Amino acid sequence: MSEHKPFLEVRDLNVEYVTKEETVHAVNGVSFQLEKGKVLGLVGETGAGKTTIARTILRVLQEPPAQLRSGAVLLEGNNLLDLSEQEMCQVRGEKITMIFQDPMTSLNPVITVGQQIAEVIALHSDIPKNEVYKRAQAMLEKVGIPAERYGEYPHQFSGGMKQRVVIAIALACNPQLLLADEPTTALDVTIQAQVLEMMRELNRENDTTTILITHDLGVVAEMCDQVAVIYAGEIVESGSLRDIFKSPSHPYTIGLFGALPKVNQEVEWLQPIDGLPPDPTSLPEGCKFHPRCPRASDACKCSQVGLKEVSSGHLCRCLKAGEEV
Repeated sequence: MSEHKPFLEVRDLNVEYVTKEETVHAVNGVSFQLEKGKVLGLVGETGAGKTTIARTILRVLQEPPAQLRSGAVLLEGNNLLDLSEQEMCQVRGEKITMIFQDPMTSLNPVITVGQQIAEVIALHSDIPKNEVYKRAQAMLEKVGIPAERYGEYPHQFSGGMKQRVVIAIALACNPQLLLADEPTTALDVTIQAQVLEMMRELNRENDTTTILITHDLGVVAEMCDQVAVIYAGEIVESGSLRDIFKSPSHPYTIGLFGALPKVNQEVEWLQPIDGLPPDPTSLPEGCKFHPRCPRASDACKCSQVGLKEVSSGHLCRCLKAGEEV
């Protein structure tokens, strides 16, 4: 990490979903920092807690059942979790926005796409109506949609076009922080490449800091400066893109790369990670990954495992981190 104050800092985030029947331990002590203009990739299996982290930063968790047990989210040194809901409404859309996972359900079906973009601009900008209209049209053009389609409804757009509209809404007020929750999952590879290129251009133009949630390590390789691997609500490994891709240290991270097909190697079978993610209502003692880990020892089953530095800025939550595999 750099010595100057980070743009975004998340400290010891703990979030649970509590019902009468059970308590889901969704996020367990997550901490990270992000510099201005950088892109952080959050990687992990479904249910690992990635979306909960993003929703906590934006403060759009459904409470109940969600309960924030502890933590702080510092944006330019200000703790967002201390703001009133009215103050947070000014932050959302203007300083922080989120591209939600499913573009099909993120748009209002009875309001034109242009009006949905214009609404965000009008809420956060003190400008005349005709200027709001022009800026909304300009945002459509910016994401590759003709301005003439301003008056059309979401059902008149393809999945890729809907995702472009969602991105236009998210970026309408030039936010400082963008939370992108699997923005390309529902898209075919051609449209996915176009959307990623568009996000890269907008990031360069506006110096937007981004947290990208994805399962796709290929997308991470293209888009991210830093990577944090999430397992059972914890960061098990974090570092620069080069650290994670060239020198993965945690057995889970190594397993993720082992399950990827490689075009330059001939193998009879890929190597999947054995077992399933743990039940978040009853997490294992010690290292959360030990039931699936080929290197697990008795110490892993009972010791609380913290993050340790493998190299400068490269952290790993494993008792055997840095040892030869």
